[in-house]
Amino acid sequence: MSESCVRVHVSAREGVRGGEDPLKEGGRYSRNSISPTGSTRGEDGPGREERTHTYAFHQRERGHRGAAETHGGPTRPLHATRKKVRESERVQQTPPTETHAANREAAERIKMSGSHPRLHQSAAPAPNALSTDKDAEMPATEKDLAEDAPWKKIQQNTFTRWCNEHLKCVNKRIGNLQTDLSDGLRLIGLLEVLSQKKMFRKYNQRPTFRQMQLENVSVALEFLDKENIKLVSIDSKAIVDGNLKLILGLIWTLILHYSISMPMWDEEEEADDGKQKTPKQRLLGWIQNKLPELPITNFNRDWQTGRALGALVDSCAPGLCPDWDQWDQTKPVDNAREAMQQADDWLGIPQVITPEEIVDPNVDEHSVMTYLSQFPKAKLKPGAPLRPKLNPKKARAYGPGIEPVGNVVMKKALFTVETISAGMGEVLVYVEDPAGHREEAKVTANNDKNRTYSVVYTPKVTGMHKVR
Repeated sequence: MSESCVRVHVSAREGVRGGEDPLKEGGRYSRNSISPTGSTRGEDGPGREERTHTYAFHQRERGHRGAAETHGGPTRPLHATRKKVRESERVQQTPPTETHAANREAAERIKMSGSHPRLHQSAAPAPNALSTDKDAEMPATEKDLAEDAPWKKIQQNTFTRWCNEHLKCVNKRIGNLQTDLSDGLRLIGLLEVLSQKKMFRKYNQRPTFRQMQLENVSVALEFLDKENIKLVSIDSKAIVDGNLKLILGLIWTLILHYSISMPMWDEEEEADDGKQKTPKQRLLGWIQNKLPELPITNFNRDWQTGRALGALVDSCAPGLCPDWDQWDQTKPVDNAREAMQQADDWLGIPQVITPEEIVDPNVDEHSVMTYLSQFPKAKLKPGAPLRPKLNPKKARAYGPGIEPVGNVVMKKALFTVETISAGMGEVLVYVEDPAGHREEAKVTANNDKNRTYSVVYTPKVTGMHKVR
């Protein structure tokens, strides 16, 4: 507890001047505890092997002619030369059956090793060096679009947790968002929970074959179409085959419709153009109304210190995070963890994103919006540990008991402490004499609109006294 001190000079008779009066200008008085491939023949000519063979044939032909002319002998007929070449080639050729067997063996070796034989002819670079060089050469936009981009992993984790929160009531769970929707059963279950409706037609309860899985997913997509939820480039084949990009797009469409666009929110300002707002604008507007003291304009950068989360929690339930404005901005994970844990425990807001993920600079807006979309419908549970918000510096003390003159030994010294601007808390006052002896003053609540307290103490010796 931080304290402020008033020095009061006590004399044996009246009229002696004493110390100054810090409390009058806002000294602290309150005490409260806060926890914080191979060659192939193309269309434009022979393949590599055929070109090589033709070249060799002409070289041989020209060689025989040159030899005959040089030695002055008779020139060998062309057809004889070709005949000899063909005979030599037939001798060197491998029988077809042996060639096919060798090819099959080579293919099996390649399949078992998982790499092409040519890759073993040169030394492979070290994995770390390879990835470093790849990252250095890859532009920033390509890094963001890469399959292993950090924001994609965060989004996949967040969407998976969001689905599982809704699937709890039907005893289903998704472990891998890319593959677990392929049979259509979990997707159907999720849609029935979100819409509180049953599918419009029957589906396969045990989809062991691909055709059954495709039919189940088609049932789910038809349901969305009848609910006027438009999907772009998403069909049953994409879901069954595990197209992660399209699956994430499907889940985001469900979040937009069922968590942001459709619900009616309390305390939402009615506006003529309310229906024209996008889901993002609607959610952002609601948050801005709850946090007028903070300049919230986006769903990534403004949440990276964790303090905005604390402010939102305290706005929904005043007293859950009353000291959020005093949180250390250099500890964003701790701040986010405190706010999200209080929201989980007392507002019933599940942590579909982790504290580490929500303050990550790579987080995308869709992930943050998924989490924050749960706040408008949050309700405070009974027994929540609400703490008053205190600002002891705004307390005010006044009266003769803290005046620099006029206080006399063995006579009661009186003054008043006003706490209307400091918040609710316990008021404790201590008086310390020149010898260092400390005594608690008597404090009485006046129960008035300014929440004032009357304080009385009796100095026993002369000299400078400290009032804390």
